[in-house]
Amino acid sequence: MEPLIDPFARAISYLRVSVTDRCDFRCLYCMSETMTFLPKKELLTLEELDRLCTAFVGLGVSKLRITGGEPLVRKGIMTFFRAMTRHLESGALKELTLTTNGSQLSRFAKDLAAAGVRRVNVSLDTLDERKFAEITRWGRLAQVLDGIDAAQAAGLRVKINTVALKGFNEDELFKLAEWCAARGMDLTFIEVMPMGDLGNEDRLDQYWSMKDLRARLSEQYRLTDLAESSGGPARYVRLEETGQKIGFITPLTHNFCESCNRVRLTCTGELFMCLGQEDRADLRAPLRASSDDTALIAAIREAIAHKPKGHDFDYSRTDAAGRSLGQMSRHMSHTGG
Repeated sequence: MEPLIDPFARAISYLRVSVTDRCDFRCLYCMSETMTFLPKKELLTLEELDRLCTAFVGLGVSKLRITGGEPLVRKGIMTFFRAMTRHLESGALKELTLTTNGSQLSRFAKDLAAAGVRRVNVSLDTLDERKFAEITRWGRLAQVLDGIDAAQAAGLRVKINTVALKGFNEDELFKLAEWCAARGMDLTFIEVMPMGDLGNEDRLDQYWSMKDLRARLSEQYRLTDLAESSGGPARYVRLEETGQKIGFITPLTHNFCESCNRVRLTCTGELFMCLGQEDRADLRAPLRASSDDTALIAAIREAIAHKPKGHDFDYSRTDAAGRSLGQMSRHMSHTGG
């Protein structure tokens, strides 16, 4: 079939799939402490997720990233991963991976590797046990570190994703870099994004720009810009002293929209063409209306035809009452991390 090309001539080859909105942590920048989760009947079944992903693979998507919530808390999730293995074996799918908080990796690392997963991204914002409990509300750092050990023992490459938070993990910048280097793990820093109404959390106070973070890194390391891309929004440098790769995801200081090749599917079948826009398409209705994929594929193509040029994240845009206009009302966990 003809590949998916958006109105700005970008080929869509990367699908991020949220398989659940539930999580065993409550990270401050991702969820409120008292989240109301979706009724299970509203979620796509694992078979429906398989059918949707298979449709996208048939339309040229070659990379699937499984997200949540925490994807590994979804009951029976390995059934889905094992089903996707057939697309890896056929060569249609080039990469099957996931983003996880690491809490369940000790249980699933070997099974993930057996299903064809070769690398995972682990979200980890601090190596301090007290601060980890604070940022995740419910988190257990030792459990996550054990999960990372299990993933590496199973042969999975691990990349650490760290949300850069002013006043929280600034003092761990070099510690995190050195810890990752010692374990042979790449590290990507992410600017905190204005998503969700999280009560008293002031995102502007938390915001630590990648420009400033990079300047701090250069005080201790020689940074060499790299042209390579992992297929996502990160831009990379090499730290010459350690040889490790450091990524920067900069939705605010430098939006990366010109090369965007991805869309996001929620666990209820909503397709978001952009993380930083509210437009969405309902794929659950055509999926459930017929066992034939004709209407589903038409709905996917129609959605891609409305993919915007870029996102609207901007802390400086406010209305007359001072409310942010550059913020998404939905939580990050709704769309998938």
